[in-house]
Amino acid sequence: MFKITPVQDTCLAKVYLDSCSAIYKEGSFVYAMTDCDNGNIMGIAQFELNEECGYIFDLKEANGLSDFEAMFILGRQTMNFINACGLDICRASLDSGDESLIKAIGFKKCDGFYECNTEGMFDGSHCSGHKS
Repeated sequence: MFKITPVQDTCLAKVYLDSCSAIYKEGSFVYAMTDCDNGNIMGIAQFELNEECGYIFDLKEANGLSDFEAMFILGRQTMNFINACGLDICRASLDSGDESLIKAIGFKKCDGFYECNTEGMFDGSHCSGHKS
């Protein structure tokens, strides 16, 4: 079992990001996925919100770990939050994380980044899929 929580303490965010080979970006949001049994970091999502979209800088596992399903949930939770903030367009940097994971959570490669339209993805209005 794991839990996903926002990290508001900058020092703790930097420790978590470092354990996932990511560098803190000033003013960004950070989600940490931690093991419920021992509290160890499993993965992180680092992202920002702007006027036109949510942008994921990092979606990475802790060094030495490999849990695709857990990372899928972390990625989708991050996208859900971005969508709940009123932004249907979500982008991710090309080096944000494992390409197969990024594509599995709904992104398609564009010019210089990944992009996903999350309209209807989290409200059940598109049971057969979401707009791409």
